[in-house]
Amino acid sequence: MQRILVVGVTGAGKSTLARSVGARLGVPYHEMDALYFAGPGWAVNGRLAEDVGGIADGPRWIIDSLGYPEVRDLLWERADTVLWLDYPRRVVMPRVLRRSLRRTVTREALFGGNRETWRGWLSREHPVWWSWAQHGPRRRELAHRTRDPRFGPLAVHRFGRPAETAAWLDGL
Repeated sequence: MQRILVVGVTGAGKSTLARSVGARLGVPYHEMDALYFAGPGWAVNGRLAEDVGGIADGPRWIIDSLGYPEVRDLLWERADTVLWLDYPRRVVMPRVLRRSLRRTVTREALFGGNRETWRGWLSREHPVWWSWAQHGPRRRELAHRTRDPRFGPLAVHRFGRPAETAAWLDGL
């Protein structure tokens, strides 16, 4: 495991797992949302493909994302391992709700200095609504990608419950 993607729906725990795996294996961790959002107002990084391409060209990395469309295939073609957090909604939704509530209340600075706001909760792009709406489609896309012959060489570890993930992590 040298080039690792940690995938799943918003709120599944991708960043947490990626940080842990990266620390245990000594693999540099890169947070996809920090690469994607470049500044205030959720401005998008115009150099995303170049930035991610530079990382993906490296010998060792771990990224916590399926990948934004601009870089998705690039990452999947260069990865050697996929860690898929395939958790049900009953696991993911309380996590994303707690996280977003904490971020909103504490005004935690996020990617590009942005913050979750109470008004933001009304948007379909808010993490809570996004996670709910994208759960099924994201699961189908990941299932398709893990069966796609282009990505056949990937080692795929699919975890259906947090306890499975924890046991696997303990075995590293």
